[in-house]
Amino acid sequence: MKSYMAKANEIERKWYVIDAEGKVLGRLASEIASVLRGKRKPIFTPHVDCGDFVIVINADKVVLTGNKLNQKIHAYHTGYPGGRREVVYAEMMEKRPEKVIELAVKGMLPKNRLGRKMIKKLKVYTGSEHPHTAQAPEVYEF
Repeated sequence: MKSYMAKANEIERKWYVIDAEGKVLGRLASEIASVLRGKRKPIFTPHVDCGDFVIVINADKVVLTGNKLNQKIHAYHTGYPGGRREVVYAEMMEKRPEKVIELAVKGMLPKNRLGRKMIKKLKVYTGSEHPHTAQAPEVYEF
């Protein structure tokens, strides 16, 4: 018996809408990463991008448990000498709450060109409106 290997041109992609209001960040991110990767499909193939598109609305209403809002830090480097910067998640939630979800999901995807292709299928919005109504997205519940 041969194993089935999905081909990139045979994959049918769906669009899903996930409401992040009141959801815990880590649990939400792991579910989104699973859909983006295509692990919920029976045709899942590790070396092929067989995932679906995900639209996340109400990103500003996501919940961080414990005292993570004030203690968790996002560190990055500008590329210049002495260019290490740190941002507390409370400040990130005020300025760019979409970035919080994007970073959490990106950390759960493969760290290669396949993962970079998968993260492009994630669309995150702060309000309850999104411009992807033409794709007829389905509501994803978990």
